[in-house]
Amino acid sequence: MRLSRWRGKPVILFYEDKDSTKLNAGLKEELFARGKERNLLGAATVVAVANLMKFDFFPARQIALSYVRDEEKKVGVPILVDLNGTMGAAPWTLPLKTSNVLLLDAQGVLLYRHSGKMKPEEQTAFFETLSKLVGVDLTTPVAAPAGPGATP
Repeated sequence: MRLSRWRGKPVILFYEDKDSTKLNAGLKEELFARGKERNLLGAATVVAVANLMKFDFFPARQIALSYVRDEEKKVGVPILVDLNGTMGAAPWTLPLKTSNVLLLDAQGVLLYRHSGKMKPEEQTAFFETLSKLVGVDLTTPVAAPAGPGATP
């Protein structure tokens, strides 16, 4: 499948192997929370790609694909599958054994790329770039709900 399929909107792409899905879980949660709070969930397309290279043999392949489909239903985001390391080859050359986060503009131009666990300043850079693409400030975290005794 070609990423050009999603041209027309910014694309946030996560490419991860099984052992790396939790590395940037905080970013994923914050991305959803900020998008929901600002009514922007449709402003960009989220594309998840699961690196299943190490499961490309019988019977592991079917078990892994079944697991991915279950996860897809839970998170509500389509999860593409990379069985042969396509995203690790040119032109992307992404590391295969970590979490990768990419941000492409509406024309498919790569504007942000990070591999590994994001530090807070890297998340800030990601949200600054995404803010420019969607035209809304996403740099401030979601407001915490007021607790008991809080003044409005």
